[in-house]
Amino acid sequence: MNALLPSSRWTTLCLAAFLLSGFPPCDTFAEDTKSSATAGQTQSPTPEQEAKLTATLTDATLKGRWALIKDGQLGPDKEDAYQIVSVKKIEGDSWQINARLQYGGRAVDLPIPALVKWSGDTPVLLFDNINLGGPRSYSARLMISGNSYAGAWSGGDHGGMLYGVITHETH
Repeated sequence: MNALLPSSRWTTLCLAAFLLSGFPPCDTFAEDTKSSATAGQTQSPTPEQEAKLTATLTDATLKGRWALIKDGQLGPDKEDAYQIVSVKKIEGDSWQINARLQYGGRAVDLPIPALVKWSGDTPVLLFDNINLGGPRSYSARLMISGNSYAGAWSGGDHGGMLYGVITHETH
């Protein structure tokens, strides 16, 4: 038997399966689509959501992997870690991420500006043209979900993907 059924036969089978499955009428799907669409819209965060983001990122280590994208292909994963000392909302969508970087054999705390946008209850950190003292500026989009993160970054003529987990030191 062929792996693919002829189009008219496939349509008939799909329609029969749909009707026999007890799915609700189409107007119910329209209602569900409306509520799903509004759930993903950018909105103003609640004070509780902002407090949760602050707690998630304060004294935190983002440990994960990143991969370079070259010629439309994802390269091999490489491990990386980012240490965040604190975060502070400045005004509106503007935040300051105080990151600890290793530079010249010593730890240096740098204030990094970010915009935080919200998709429902999910914060997305936007870093645009951040220069950390080198020849390049970097931009990134980083989504925080629970104790994990995922995003994309670019640095002029190159960029890539990153993802990982957010952990806190236990004292």
